Amino acid sequence: MFSRSYLDTQPAHIARIDSPIGRIEITSDGDAITSLSIERAGTLPFDELPENTSPLLELAARQLAEYFSGTRHTFELPVALVGTEFQKTIWSQLTDIEWGDVMSYGELGIASGRATAGRAVGGAVGANPIPIIVPCHRVLAANGRITGYSGGNGIPTKVWLLDHEGIEHVA
Repeated sequence: MFSRSYLDTQPAHIARIDSPIGRIEITSDGDAITSLSIERAGTLPFDELPENTSPLLELAARQLAEYFSGTRHTFELPVALVGTEFQKTIWSQLTDIEWGDVMSYGELGIASGRATAGRAVGGAVGANPIPIIVPCHRVLAANGRITGYSGGNGIPTKVWLLDHEGIEHVA
């Protein structure tokens, strides 16, 4: 169910919070956030492990609570994104998309210097290990259509996040 490479090793720190889109599990290596997973089919990647929080994860939990209440529009957290250079380029661009704004997959491709790499851009967006904080939900097709979402329960989760930010979209 959760098959990303960052899930192959046991995290140093784990915290879980309740949210309007289901339980969220945040992990950290002690210096940065390393993953954020949204509950899918009632499970999280490290459900079998006890929580082992840290000051950084407590800060992340507070900032996420503020985001869900609508009072926080940007995150001020260190993140450690592990992936290919192309993925890191795309993920870096995601952090530039502000609350309430969107970018199309094509625009991401152009900005990355690979205008014709639509499928690769979509794959990189879908492989984002830290959704919400690195806002991959703000990426839509050029016509405003939701083409998918790998977090939580998929498209319904993305719809909730877009609606929360007042972003127009076509489901």
